[in-house]
Amino acid sequence: MSPSAETAAAVPSTGIFEAVEPARAWTMVAGAIEQLCARSPAAVPLAELAAAAGLSEGQFQRVFSAWAGISPKRFQQFLGKEYAKQALRAGQDVLNAALAAGLSGPGRLHDLLVSAEAVSPGEWRAGGGGLTLCWGFADTPFGRACLTLAPRGLHRLTFADTADAELARLRADWPHARLVEDHTAAQAMADAVFAQPPAPGRALHLWVRGTQFQLRVWEALLAVPPGRLVAYADLARALGRPGAARAVGGAVGANPVAVLIPCHRVIRAAGELGGYHWGLTRKRALIGYEAARGAVEAVPPSVGAEAADLFPAGASD
Repeated sequence: MSPSAETAAAVPSTGIFEAVEPARAWTMVAGAIEQLCARSPAAVPLAELAAAAGLSEGQFQRVFSAWAGISPKRFQQFLGKEYAKQALRAGQDVLNAALAAGLSGPGRLHDLLVSAEAVSPGEWRAGGGGLTLCWGFADTPFGRACLTLAPRGLHRLTFADTADAELARLRADWPHARLVEDHTAAQAMADAVFAQPPAPGRALHLWVRGTQFQLRVWEALLAVPPGRLVAYADLARALGRPGAARAVGGAVGANPVAVLIPCHRVIRAAGELGGYHWGLTRKRALIGYEAARGAVEAVPPSVGAEAADLFPAGASD
């Protein structure tokens, strides 16, 4: 059977996936990914994965394939070091092209999907005076997420099961802002972010807060398309700061918008994952999910204008 035929055969109607509560579906998928990683490169029998999820083999195969687009057996190939090294080489080529273009390349290389702008110094100093931020929880293919929406776009997307930490962060960043709980709006935004396939021509706007250095790192991340990875040190070199790999790691870890600003695509040069603010299992899931869905050929997130214009000089302090 050809790979394309196997993929097609692995993707059923989504009825069984929709019948499983999203939180439980993610828990089952995450557990399977942990088992696949622990035993890699040895194959894990489908019966073991299904038993751990509390499903029959057929049910588990359908749930996992509805999530990933391929079977657990095929998904495992995207979880090892060899795949990571291959994706690193491809990602380095992209970064080199972006560097040669002065980080204005991504807007020309890829179709437009994600536009972004930085919080201005004046907005930052005002502490949110006159600003209304809507926040809420949403179900996603990677677990429960907390989203914060501002009038100018999506402000934060984090993976969290409780609101305490996220609300504390919002109140610290924007002490004078009005915070409105709106789970319906959050779910609608999450549905747009994680739509498969992405709605053609759909633009998602981000409004993010960070230091100048953080903004430059996040801008560079937009040059790395799905299915490709980049090392912390290579990202630092692309930014003209070859000795700043540790600082780059700090900026990557401070990313306020998971997935859309793809900090999960940054790993160590040896092919190890490094860290991830929302857990290594979720990082493995994101990398494997993008690879499994043929994301290298798909339209990747890019900037809503030339990347050099994304965060103008002095946009944030």
